[in-house]
Amino acid sequence: MSKLAKPVDMDDERTIDSLREFRLRFCPQTDSSSILTGTAPGSKDHAVLRTPNEGDQGRKRRVEGKTALITGAAQGLGKGIAIALASEGANVIVSDVQVEAGRSVAEQIVKCGGAAQFIKADVESEEECSNLIERSLECFSKLDVLVNNAGHFPRSSLEETTTELWEKVFRINLRGPFYCAKHAVPVMSRSGGGSIINIGSINGIQSLPNLVAYGAAKGGLLALTRTLAGAYAKDRIRANYIIPGWILTEGEIALQRAQGTTLEQLEKIGRGLPLGRFQTPEDSAHAVIYLASDESAQVTGTVLHLDAGASTLLLQPSADYL
Repeated sequence: MSKLAKPVDMDDERTIDSLREFRLRFCPQTDSSSILTGTAPGSKDHAVLRTPNEGDQGRKRRVEGKTALITGAAQGLGKGIAIALASEGANVIVSDVQVEAGRSVAEQIVKCGGAAQFIKADVESEEECSNLIERSLECFSKLDVLVNNAGHFPRSSLEETTTELWEKVFRINLRGPFYCAKHAVPVMSRSGGGSIINIGSINGIQSLPNLVAYGAAKGGLLALTRTLAGAYAKDRIRANYIIPGWILTEGEIALQRAQGTTLEQLEKIGRGLPLGRFQTPEDSAHAVIYLASDESAQVTGTVLHLDAGASTLLLQPSADYL
């Protein structure tokens, strides 16, 4: 039987409190120096958006006026990316299957002076991906950046992986980005170019034994990224692949808690990582901003390692590192 992650209640106060406590205790440097910051005690929001004019006097924001679509943006890494892009001036399309959470992210951005719309879409469906691109154009008239972030990573060894699980993982992690890129590329080409940013994984290069399907799908995504980079360079469409590290999102905290891992145990694990701490969505969001901006105009087909040095070490078969 496959080892699937238990359902997570993202409004569970224990999850919220654990995430806040963990960040304050073990990632204090992210609280004041990054685009996203920890919120005040008692708030259910895990990140806040800078107001458009805050700290921007005399500086053009890095993705000012661009339109960015982020899949899987209702929580965790996708939410952090959406808020970061909005902070740097982008019009943001927040997309997810989680309607209430996705709308909340878009509303948070708008409340702080940014531009955002929520569009529900299941990336497993080509029709919904096509409609997602069309509706994005209806909202902001163009599409400059596509961030393929939606993901699914159930733990399962080779022997435990069923055909159903394999196909589900591939539909979300590989077929979804394919569908979104397929329908986004013509739009980007007509407007003179764009940036496709695929959120990958170290498992796409060498996977852990309990992430067989996920590793294969992310490896396919890496191949797709390089193919797109070569095929559409003439249209000024860039495609790049980001490898995040072990990110402490709401879901990850809840998953670790469900498996009986305490904050003290996580602290010990984090200090044992190459750069001495877990990552936050902000760490990857900074890289996404770079790849979305004109600063990376000559960057395509690149694998950007944000894994805090994990790729420099041998993968340990017994590790739970994602």
